[in-house]
Amino acid sequence: MSQCLLFLSNQSFVSRFEEGRREPALHCMSMNADLHAEQFDFAIMRRRLKSWYKKKGRELPWRNLDDPYRVWISEIMLQQTTVTAVIPYYERFFNRFPDVRSLANSNQQDVLALWEGLGYYSRARNLHKAAQVIVAEHGGILPRSADALQTLPGIGRYTAGAIASFAMGQSAPIVEANTLRLYARLLGMTDDPRTTAGQKQLWNFAEAILPKKNAGDTNQALMDLGSLVCTPREPDCPNCPLLRFCRAAELGKQAEIPRPKQKTKITELQDICVAILDGKKVLLRQRQLNERWAGLWDFPRWTSEKALPKLSVSLLPRASLEQSIITEIRERTGYEIDHGPLSEVIKHSVTRYRIELFCFTAKKVSGRKKSGEPLEWVPLKDLDDRPLSVTGRKFAKTLQAGGLF
Repeated sequence: MSQCLLFLSNQSFVSRFEEGRREPALHCMSMNADLHAEQFDFAIMRRRLKSWYKKKGRELPWRNLDDPYRVWISEIMLQQTTVTAVIPYYERFFNRFPDVRSLANSNQQDVLALWEGLGYYSRARNLHKAAQVIVAEHGGILPRSADALQTLPGIGRYTAGAIASFAMGQSAPIVEANTLRLYARLLGMTDDPRTTAGQKQLWNFAEAILPKKNAGDTNQALMDLGSLVCTPREPDCPNCPLLRFCRAAELGKQAEIPRPKQKTKITELQDICVAILDGKKVLLRQRQLNERWAGLWDFPRWTSEKALPKLSVSLLPRASLEQSIITEIRERTGYEIDHGPLSEVIKHSVTRYRIELFCFTAKKVSGRKKSGEPLEWVPLKDLDDRPLSVTGRKFAKTLQAGGLF
């Protein structure tokens, strides 16, 4: 067996003297005697990272700040989102909420409105909740330790480590998508790094590679190295400052490591939404906590139990479909409607769902709002002031353009 069996426990690190300094090196246990006993020299790795980062590191608006609040917001925004997409949101957010108190004192709807289009809206709801906790329980100051930060809504181990290291200089490890890939390749991990055992190994490595002081730059350098050089496909190994320490490169397995995630099974859905107009007002419904896009507003919407002809508007079973929509709207809202035309079909994806949204228009005829339902009549001109789902916003723009009836 030629694979290097690495383990990262307290006993895994042997000390060596490097230029008069006592530094940890990772001990590599192997079934073969011809493999290196010590794969990593963290002192050299840090020096190379520092030199590379000084020349190649990304310039981002949330870098080189000692403001934990700004670092926190940027890290939450960057979850599941690209840097390019985040920058304009980041700038607008701080124009509106320059500090934690302004965020805590705001209305959640205002926060969601600024978040609209960024997706994963639970992040925005948790930001608002956490800001209120910070003001109420911590005097408006973010906790300084990574452990304390993790007690706040929406802050996990990675985000806590990022805030503690970037804004406070603490030696807090981080593992996210880019460093997971980098560390897995350095370690030569052929097993799934997302398992409990794999995560433990990666977090131990992330902790070992950090200096005791001013760890923020090292973490930033590692993230940038993963993003810019140690890319998912065709990594730029010749220009990697850590190439000599990379087990995956030594084995020629960069394309295989890390093991890819198991593909999520995609479920196809067909949803129907109806814009019901009463003069110049349209009926909106606020989505609830047990629903996707909780807190946002949308037109009455549901998943069709019967398959509709995909994108074939002319083939829709008009009479039976119209009656089913009239009945559904009556049960959901309490209103009787005069069914109008199909406006558009919007295709979109949400996590493990691929959705075709059939957008209809209708006019209110009679009825009263169903008791207990979060429904509201909103002037068409005021739709821009409501936080809507992405598809809801697209349909709203069509409505505002007019000419649907």
